[in-house]
Amino acid sequence: MMPTAGPATLSIDIGGTHIKGSVLGPDARMLADRVEVDTPRLADPGNVLGAIASIASELPSYDRVSAGFPGVIRRGHVLTAPNLGTKAWRGFDLAAALSRRLRAPARVLNDAAVQGLGVVEGHGLECVLTLGTGVGCALYRSRRLVLPMEFGQHRARGRRTYDQYLGNAALQARGKKTWNKRLGKTIEVLATLVNYDVLYLGGGNARKVELALPDTIKIVSNTAGITGGVRLWDLDMEEHFSTTDTP
Repeated sequence: MMPTAGPATLSIDIGGTHIKGSVLGPDARMLADRVEVDTPRLADPGNVLGAIASIASELPSYDRVSAGFPGVIRRGHVLTAPNLGTKAWRGFDLAAALSRRLRAPARVLNDAAVQGLGVVEGHGLECVLTLGTGVGCALYRSRRLVLPMEFGQHRARGRRTYDQYLGNAALQARGKKTWNKRLGKTIEVLATLVNYDVLYLGGGNARKVELALPDTIKIVSNTAGITGGVRLWDLDMEEHFSTTDTP
């Protein structure tokens, strides 16, 4: 099948454990197999940019770049990076750095928000919960991004955040049975807090969900963290990349 005419997007999913990427056509279809590398142990901006450049070198040509980042992003700048090291990243203009390194215009958004853009269908108020190294969350109405939320940094029990309560380290330490019980309790919290119409469970650990889920909760592919990158360039996303005020 020939690629659909239109701009090609290099889409990168930056995670606490792996960094993944592919080049997408305008219909979000991957034009090449996904390339994946381990996230550098010292995950500072220089090393992460080097890993992204190595991914790009193995992929076809592209016209623009999209990236999902595990932290708070404001107009391309990093405010927090809880699973990479906030101190090294705080205030870093990741969008500008990607644009320089990869020689193409670049947009960056929270990784959970990007994953949600790849799966939401427009069924009222939709929520995405990503389960990986940490926990991500974002809200959408009528397929439009309303709010990326730092749910992973919210207190779950005692002094533990949801990253600590439900992240990959908790899964490995406590096992799938306990982790699934915790996930069930977390879903109850989100249902009360958000009153969503549909909840999507994504991220690398979504495949380990063993709960009986209602029709309003769907497990989605982790590839959405890449395919959602096309939508960063939609007109209805312009407000998230405005440079009217500084970060």
